[in-house]
Amino acid sequence: MADMGAFRDAVTTWAAGGSGDSARELAVRLPVRTAVLLEGPSDVAAVSALAASRGRNLAAEGVCVLPMGGAMSVGRFARLLGPPGLGLRLTGLCDEAERRYYARGLERAGAAQQGFFVCAADLEDELIRALGVTRVEELVRAEGDLRALHSFLRQPAQRGRTSQQQLRRFLGTKKGRKIRYGRVLVEALDPDRVPAPLDGLLTSL
Repeated sequence: MADMGAFRDAVTTWAAGGSGDSARELAVRLPVRTAVLLEGPSDVAAVSALAASRGRNLAAEGVCVLPMGGAMSVGRFARLLGPPGLGLRLTGLCDEAERRYYARGLERAGAAQQGFFVCAADLEDELIRALGVTRVEELVRAEGDLRALHSFLRQPAQRGRTSQQQLRRFLGTKKGRKIRYGRVLVEALDPDRVPAPLDGLLTSL
């Protein structure tokens, strides 16, 4: 039986230059109504964790949460999934520094820009600020990464950076760490402390 994962894979293949026949067929069969465009898998982990905490099954609601492999891919995905392609509603998260790529890509695809929610630096930064440095360090300890964090903090490049900046950089120093902490940090949030961009995205779906 086809599922949203199969649709996501089909779209990724299509965006890489393959055939779009499978994506078109699955979009109708499932059916898919909304595509959430995210830069990478750590953002997907965070969005999925928040949806689960609120009792939401996004796939069952016809929502595909899709990592694009970087902000500069938004124009290609918007053309395939938005008005020129499958005609899905498009939404998602973007970083302030990449907002111009989203604005240009969505405009060229004839898609609405107001459905996208902007993080100040990135989603990890939003989550660290929402939880606070002390709480994030507690989570790092609970995940067994405290020794790795202390080694990272001894590096000369980390001198002069704030604790928040250091933690944000630490999350990206090992493959898979950002994805794992995307889930861990969201699951640790109090319901009234969810960062505004992430809360706005889930509320809009």
